[in-house]
Amino acid sequence: MTDILNELGYLAGASRFRRISEKLQKDGDKIYSDANITFKASWFSVYYVLAKSNSPQTILEISKQIGFSHITVKNILRELKKEELVGIKPNPNDKRSKLVELSKKGKELQKELEPLWLSFSNMLKDLFSIGHPDMIGILNRLDQEINTKPIHQRIHQPRGDFVKIIDYKPSLKNCFYELAGPWLLGVLNGALEEDDKFTLHNPDKAYLENGGFLFYARFKSEIVGCVALKRLDKDTFEFAKLFIDPNHRKLGIATKLIERCIGRCLENDAKELWLQTTMSMPQAHKLYYKLGFSDKLAPPQMDVLERTEKIMCLSL
Repeated sequence: MTDILNELGYLAGASRFRRISEKLQKDGDKIYSDANITFKASWFSVYYVLAKSNSPQTILEISKQIGFSHITVKNILRELKKEELVGIKPNPNDKRSKLVELSKKGKELQKELEPLWLSFSNMLKDLFSIGHPDMIGILNRLDQEINTKPIHQRIHQPRGDFVKIIDYKPSLKNCFYELAGPWLLGVLNGALEEDDKFTLHNPDKAYLENGGFLFYARFKSEIVGCVALKRLDKDTFEFAKLFIDPNHRKLGIATKLIERCIGRCLENDAKELWLQTTMSMPQAHKLYYKLGFSDKLAPPQMDVLERTEKIMCLSL
């Protein structure tokens, strides 16, 4: 039988997500059943919030933490209450809401569930990696994009009015210096380090020929950002020369470029992604921390630049 969703392509995006979700939930229910545990995959998010909470939660608080609708959370709680896994009581501070927490039975069940969740998580990691090693990152980015600007607004937006991250091609070679060169010359008061002189003018030889990558951000028809992903060894990379055109710095381009670096590292089975920076860039540091980087000492395979004052690493 013909799968009509395949014929519909992108138009069937929501339907494909729903179909995959239903399959995952059905198989999840079978896993719980085989383990003789009375639990549903559809309960997981709500139950998990309550299991990790130190105090009772309102339905609204639960809803905000997992991004589910109020009615969806309410229906799941109704099923959990029926199985005596949660307790629901009036909220003394707000008569319009209820307070929810796991019951004694619900807390005891958690001990049985957690080992099963670990096995389930490992299996899903392997499964999602078939689609793409950075599948969770892709889903996160898609979720964030829809939250930032809903689809009903995007449908009226010209197709070129969004940021696209693209790989290096020879016609973009000069863009690397045109973007990062003037900025770096300003940072270094016009005196480039030897490493910079070579890499800015020869990004293909400096990065690509040594197993690295180059990415550019395109907005409409203009190249507005760049970043280099330098291979340090078979398991580690370093990103460098991250630069965004000053006229396009409110579009989340830096985040998109770094996320592409992270995704490419995962595709290459890398274990760590490093960076070098200076103390004069506190806003950039906030972004790095937000993306999961932490302060570290330089690894032996990194060539530390003279201007470097801070080194960070993301474990993958």
